[in-house]
Amino acid sequence: MLFFDKLRKFSVDFCIDILRILSAILKKNTINFLIVVTSKLQYYNSSSYLTHITMSSKTNDLQESYAKTRLLLALWDLGGCEEKVARGKLGKRIVPKGQKMTDYQGILDDLTNQGAITVSKKGSAITYTLTSSTGLNLLKAALRNDEFEFNSNLGAWVGNSLLRLFRQVDVVVPASVVSDNGVKVEVISSYEEFKTVALDVYDKLNEDYNLDDLVPIYRIRREIGKRVSREKFNTWLVEMQADDILQLMTGEVPDFTSDKREDSISIPGTQLRSYAKRLI
Repeated sequence: MLFFDKLRKFSVDFCIDILRILSAILKKNTINFLIVVTSKLQYYNSSSYLTHITMSSKTNDLQESYAKTRLLLALWDLGGCEEKVARGKLGKRIVPKGQKMTDYQGILDDLTNQGAITVSKKGSAITYTLTSSTGLNLLKAALRNDEFEFNSNLGAWVGNSLLRLFRQVDVVVPASVVSDNGVKVEVISSYEEFKTVALDVYDKLNEDYNLDDLVPIYRIRREIGKRVSREKFNTWLVEMQADDILQLMTGEVPDFTSDKREDSISIPGTQLRSYAKRLI
């Protein structure tokens, strides 16, 4: 029995051929024995056999990876991060026709040993939970693997689960970039972002040039540059006044040339606003 237990570590083809060789020995067919041994040694040393073994191993690894990923995704979709999921409920989700939950026991044991899932037993009832760190990270890493792909038609639950998972993952959207005097700068895309930038620029100009809390609007506009359009700059700066963040004031600016006037703000029905004063 020990001999046959050792054979289990090898491929099925290899084991069958070993048994044929043994059969030839037992029949005392020396010529047949030598022929079989010689031919099989040549085959097992050939590149075709090694390629066969490599491809079979890779296929098995991918199939196991698919089964693990599908199991983790199902457990996550069933709320396994927050509550225990019954074995039967998980089985209904992942086990296809012709298979049983016991076929997944090796995978469940492996995931348990990795700390990806935890198993709870109460009497005959078995439940599973997905660990929020290891288990969820393992699921995400599997889905990012370039070699991973689903080997059958997706069920609705798989597609919907992937959508939900994708929506919960932080996705970094590349910022729009423009060139300002040869330097690439990020475009300001929202009022909230504009408020932060405008106040930072206001404080910097006020401190660097001792402007006594009256910062020329044209200087704020030029400092921000092409990160925001002229129209949005006007709209958002007026909105900051409406929100009592800045007060836009009239007044003559030293050396107030036409281009500086143009870079100030004209509010319909009122005088030209040339200064900004911070209120908060």
